[in-house]
Amino acid sequence: MSEEFKVPELTDDPTPDERAEYVIMRLEQFIRDGRTLDEGMSFKIWQAMAKTEIAIAVAEAELGQQKEESVTRRLLFTFAAALVTVGFWGTAVSMHKIGYLAGAIVVTLSGLVLLGVAGEWRFRKWRQVRQANKRRKALARIERINRRIKRLEGDLEKEEKKLKKKVKEAAKVA
Repeated sequence: MSEEFKVPELTDDPTPDERAEYVIMRLEQFIRDGRTLDEGMSFKIWQAMAKTEIAIAVAEAELGQQKEESVTRRLLFTFAAALVTVGFWGTAVSMHKIGYLAGAIVVTLSGLVLLGVAGEWRFRKWRQVRQANKRRKALARIERINRRIKRLEGDLEKEEKKLKKKVKEAAKVA
């Protein structure tokens, strides 16, 4: 891998555009790392690497969707359990089958568990947004580096042509 050109790792729930940008960066990295001085990378090798990279991106997207579904299910299950608990203990208190203090403790604990799970859900959402912003910034930095590398490559090619011209002129003089 080239020292100047590094592709960031995707974490948690990136957007489709971020995944596409990541795959493009990886493919560009394959081309840069796989070429030689006098020729580019073999198309078959590039095609195999591209297929693998795209398959990995699709698999990660599916896995991320499954994770999000499990968190939502947990929140819904906890919400339903808290409502049933409040209903049951509220009925028991209203029928004078249990003391007010015991009912209040059970209902309070149920509410705290529900708040904890809901808080975790919001924290996950906040963290995903924060990480998406970090990825966006990293991809922007990489894009700037790519432009700089391409500009430098162009400058090197121009300089190479000038030097070859000078060598030819020096060879004619000698």
